[in-house]
Amino acid sequence: MPAARRPAARGPKSAIPQVSWRRPQPAPLVLVSGPEEVCAERAIAGVRDVLRAEDPSLEVSDVRADDYAPGTLLSLTSPSLFGEPRLIRVSGVEKCSDAFLTEALGYLEAPQEGATVILRHTGATVRGKKLLDAVRSGRGGGVEISCSAVKRDSDRFDFAADEFRSAQRRIAPSALRALVSAFADDLTELAAACQQLISDVPGDITDQVVERYYGGRVETSAFVVADTAIAGRYGDALVALRHALASGADPVPLVAAIASKLRTMARVAGHRESSSALAARLGLKDWQVDRARRDLSGWNETTLGMAIQAAARADSEVKGASRDPVFAVERLVTVIATRSPFGQ
Repeated sequence: MPAARRPAARGPKSAIPQVSWRRPQPAPLVLVSGPEEVCAERAIAGVRDVLRAEDPSLEVSDVRADDYAPGTLLSLTSPSLFGEPRLIRVSGVEKCSDAFLTEALGYLEAPQEGATVILRHTGATVRGKKLLDAVRSGRGGGVEISCSAVKRDSDRFDFAADEFRSAQRRIAPSALRALVSAFADDLTELAAACQQLISDVPGDITDQVVERYYGGRVETSAFVVADTAIAGRYGDALVALRHALASGADPVPLVAAIASKLRTMARVAGHRESSSALAARLGLKDWQVDRARRDLSGWNETTLGMAIQAAARADSEVKGASRDPVFAVERLVTVIATRSPFGQ
């Protein structure tokens, strides 16, 4: 299985150690930042597991920063009669109350010995920024675990590859691509699928294994619709689309998958450098460049531009600009598969 390349994190400037969510480390204060809940949940559970392994008597408490009772933080972090270690998990810091903000800032000046406080901030709002800045400046002796959004195809591929690598399991690259394509719209489901294969399958994970477990999902995935349309297989594309819709697929991710492939084709078109060099420059995988180059067969600058415009129109329509999102995605598939400006 090829090693995954990760782009450097581009979070806010911070004076405290940055820790991977896959290898979380306890500290008096742990800031878990960013919108990706799957990674955040893993990080928080990992901190708990490390602390519990050190002392099974660990006391775990949960606090909501947006529904906070004054005095709670100090009460939960104060040593108990028998001195057990304490873990306080604080959620909703991005919606924190004034009372919590004031007490949390005060707590940074004198963290309690034996207590670990986890602050979960999704980054959805700037609420609590003063607290984040204070933590990142080094007050409280904290570490930060960044859980950035996983949006790009290459990031999802890296995520899934790391799932198997962390478990010291091998998966065929083509099987990994099929798995990622099948769960391209939901990272939580992708993570669960990876863990199911790791748990259930004793040997190497092959294309046949993925097909056996998730064949129905793979066959109706958004990327199958995109692939058949881009290949000009109009009849197959419509069948795949109708099968996907009948299985409950949402038009929004269907259009997003098609648009994503078209954008990759546009980025790759016209470049003659090697796949590895181009992939490194564009932030893609080698196989993504190779696939885009194959997809470009039969396309030219005019038809690709027309398809991208159609995808932009469909994206707007399936998100509310049209009363019939199903017709919008069907029209997009027709434009792409037939290379004709239907409905333009």
